Amino acid sequence: MSPLVIRSARDAIAAVPYMLGFHPSRSLVVIGFDGPPNTCAVRLDLPVPQKVADRASGMLGANGFRRALLLGYGAPDEVAVAAVAMRAALTAAGVDAAEAIRVDEHRWWSLTCDDDCCPAEGTPYDIAGSVVAAQATFAGHVVLADRDELVRSVQPVPETPALRAATDRAEKRFLARAREPSARFRSKATEEGIAFVAGVLARDGLTDDEIAWLGVLLTDRRVRDEAWIRIDEDAPADDIRFWRDVTRRVRAPYAAGPAALLAYAAYAGGDGGLANIALDRALDADPGYSMAVLLRQVITSGIPPSKARMRMTPGELAAAYDEKG
Repeated sequence: MSPLVIRSARDAIAAVPYMLGFHPSRSLVVIGFDGPPNTCAVRLDLPVPQKVADRASGMLGANGFRRALLLGYGAPDEVAVAAVAMRAALTAAGVDAAEAIRVDEHRWWSLTCDDDCCPAEGTPYDIAGSVVAAQATFAGHVVLADRDELVRSVQPVPETPALRAATDRAEKRFLARAREPSARFRSKATEEGIAFVAGVLARDGLTDDEIAWLGVLLTDRRVRDEAWIRIDEDAPADDIRFWRDVTRRVRAPYAAGPAALLAYAAYAGGDGGLANIALDRALDADPGYSMAVLLRQVITSGIPPSKARMRMTPGELAAAYDEKG
């Protein structure tokens, strides 16, 4: 997502659902700004333990953010306690808490106002006509109702006999190709996999046989890496749509690869909410899946996508694998 310009509390309220991918509830959202070129939104469940506040604040400070906005969604007392703890943690980390507000469906209240500057009944807002919402909508971003809906968006569709049969065929084909030598690659399976990935990426309407074959092929790390470096890091919307479809349709034992690729595409596009949900799916399928473990560490550390992009061409990847053309 292109950086959203936040100039007011209304802008921040409008931006949060697009930054997270869903409308938050019972949450504290911390938006880091002023430093790196992009903003960073961190969502924490209420109540917020002090060690969690310290870790989130330290991450923002370590990545060069100098200021932060706090938005709390929940009961007044619970939000107030969390905001006090987070403001103290941000100060300790060298990050200025510029403002803290509590938000409900129609109004917001400042948590830093000590006099009569803000109405006791809160300030009404309507984000429907905001510039931030228009900017995000024009860019094609959608907001889901809540985190549960985001989770459902990457869950598997009901498995069919046709997909099970297609997966059986793909497994037999892969085992046969894996035994055949290749002049350039480790096996014919790798050779066919790289060619298949190059031809199928971002296509809509894959057949069950294509989904099954892709899922099995991604168990080959070289094929998975080919798919990884072909993600368009500057405009990953098509890749997100493609890998979400594959993640949902592939059989469970083969979900780790597609889900990790979906996570990277979402991360590259600034959609941290979807990236984390996709990583959960990948690690549920394979808790030790190295790409997912690495991405989880990168995201947890608050490293922005601009600092973690691969920028590798297929030719450079082949050279890294010492493949002779």
